[in-house]
Amino acid sequence: MSWKNETSVKEFWLLGFQNAHNLKIPLFILFLAIYISILFGNLLIIVLVLGSRNLNAPMYVFLSNLSWSDIILTTVVIPTMLSVLLKNGESISFSGCISQLYLFGSSAITECFLHTVMSYDRYLAICYPLHYLQVMDFKLQLLLIAGSWIFAFLLTMITVSQMWQLHFCGPNVIDHFLCDPTTLLELSCSDTSVIELENLILGLPVTLLPLGFIIVTYAFILITILKITSSAGRQKAFSTYSSHMAVVCIYYGTLITLYVIPSKGLSVDVTKVQSLLYTVVTPLFNPIIYSLRNKEIKTVIKHIIYIR
Repeated sequence: MSWKNETSVKEFWLLGFQNAHNLKIPLFILFLAIYISILFGNLLIIVLVLGSRNLNAPMYVFLSNLSWSDIILTTVVIPTMLSVLLKNGESISFSGCISQLYLFGSSAITECFLHTVMSYDRYLAICYPLHYLQVMDFKLQLLLIAGSWIFAFLLTMITVSQMWQLHFCGPNVIDHFLCDPTTLLELSCSDTSVIELENLILGLPVTLLPLGFIIVTYAFILITILKITSSAGRQKAFSTYSSHMAVVCIYYGTLITLYVIPSKGLSVDVTKVQSLLYTVVTPLFNPIIYSLRNKEIKTVIKHIIYIR
């Protein structure tokens, strides 16, 4: 059938959480409170790192970039999700959908890379403390940060540019709270086999390779921690170690389940819950686990409060 005789879809309809119709107000208040908390926590980290000389270590520079990534990711998703929830659905233009997909995908991949960079930073700091500052100099920091952002946005552009060329002739209903790439491919009238293969080829190195690197570095960190003679030192190190691993496992586990492993057979509600884990939960936990439990950051906050 020729596409010229078919009506081209100009916008999509996001269904959101249809099964939670009776809970839309409580959910709206909950997600709004979470979004405000995410913005406050991550902006606090950025301001503290930029304004305090005591937080100029590479670890905090990477943390501030992770905060920027979390802010972009949640701002692209949550305001739309709140509108969808409150109105029992929301229309979004095709260009708006593709733009959301691009910014969402880019920030998500950036976060993957930044988690990898942070694991390498902790590996150097714990396993090679005497050479840490010499290796992790300003030039390497800049290279790792710029590489994470640029590489992520370029990779996402490859997929998004292909999706921009797809033809949509109906239906236009997306049973999700965001423009999910898997759902968009299912709605397209075009042949999406090439894009699906491309997503799989790009998805494996973007998720599995960084995750493998993190596991290896954390294994060496664990071995080094076990060699610490002080029980208090080991306990403190294990606390931070387990917290970091929990965030990484939730984030990467969800991404792999959604975009690398075929999701056929999973219910739509399960997919939405998985999406909430890395669009809402991990951006909320990151400031708490990575930073707000950090002694140096807490000291800076107390110092600012004391001065005022």
